[in-house]
Amino acid sequence: MKTTPRITVRKAVPEDIAQILSFIRELAGYERVPDEVVTDEGMLHKALFTDHKAETLIVECDGKSAGFALFFQTFSSWLGRGGIYIDDLYVRPEFRSKGVGTALFQQIAKIAVDRNCGRLEWSCPEWSAPSIAFYRAMGAEPMNGWTVFRLEGPQIRQAATRKKR
Repeated sequence: MKTTPRITVRKAVPEDIAQILSFIRELAGYERVPDEVVTDEGMLHKALFTDHKAETLIVECDGKSAGFALFFQTFSSWLGRGGIYIDDLYVRPEFRSKGVGTALFQQIAKIAVDRNCGRLEWSCPEWSAPSIAFYRAMGAEPMNGWTVFRLEGPQIRQAATRKKR
């Protein structure tokens, strides 16, 4: 007889910092960019628990750390309402297809409903067919016609000081 795993989702606490950083590194490895993680425990602690720049949920399966989500508040001028942007959602491979990701995603959606958010958004690598299938199964649709842009580090400083053309 197959037993149903016991899945719990909880808000992260400062004592979870090492685990959160481990999840971030695992996710970067999955996304094929392991060298792009530059944060450390101190930076994460300050951002999450001192400055409250983002929120983190930990999902556990049968008492074992199975994954996490990191998200933050956004705002849509068109809707005149806040939203949530999921920066990271990661489930360890051994816990996939057990309802762990669904429980984690549903908890974020419940938070969005409780906060009267107009949008729940995230980005996903185009090559990640399993992630895309998961999000589609949750009812999500890709944003066709939109391209994600980014400035980082020195590029931000250059943009801030660029001469007008």
